[in-house]
Amino acid sequence: MESSTQAKTAGYVLAGGASNRFGSDKALVRFGSTPLLKRIIQLLEKCTTSVSVVAAQGKYSELNVKIVEDRWPGEGPLGGIITALQHTAATNPQCELNLILSCDMPFVTSEWLQSLVGRAQVSKAQVVLPYSAHGPEPLCACYRTDAAGPLQTVFESGVRKVTQALKQLRAEVLDEAVWKRFDSAGRLFWNMNTPADFVEAQRMWELEQGAQSEGRIASGLKSAVEDLER
Repeated sequence: MESSTQAKTAGYVLAGGASNRFGSDKALVRFGSTPLLKRIIQLLEKCTTSVSVVAAQGKYSELNVKIVEDRWPGEGPLGGIITALQHTAATNPQCELNLILSCDMPFVTSEWLQSLVGRAQVSKAQVVLPYSAHGPEPLCACYRTDAAGPLQTVFESGVRKVTQALKQLRAEVLDEAVWKRFDSAGRLFWNMNTPADFVEAQRMWELEQGAQSEGRIASGLKSAVEDLER
């Protein structure tokens, strides 16, 4: 059964980049046993009705994911965003919202994404996006399907920078007061651009997993002691 946040919301992961600075396809790096791309897809599945990856056909055949072919490969994420919105308009015109993420955000959470979609559902804006310490985060944002037209117009004029293109849209920007409660560790929008970033992300992820494991053990021991005392 669909949740209220899933209704009429499509999910997309942008994975068409060349990962030149990274040296290999960063969507395929693993945290534990799961490729990062699959992890992000799993998060999107919790708050959207469908999930697709914007990339070249056949690029991730080993992961058995649904690919929407990037109409403008090599032209950056703006082309990927427009591709996603046009795909929704063509295949599911009743779908009003599109939750779009980049493929290199290891610490984004389903709780934050569900809150973001919920905010977009009641907003009149064409894009709802957070504003972090690093500036706007247009690759962790919720777009209305009708934003495709204005974005393509500015794209065809030569604009490739996403934040510049978004000036053509009605935007609702969410500041720290909105998203900070989902980011106690300070890395919700952290992304990976270099091998050193991946090493640091893995270190943080392993520490987080260790803390969660210790918490589960402590909770189990507490329950066992309480059972013995009854």
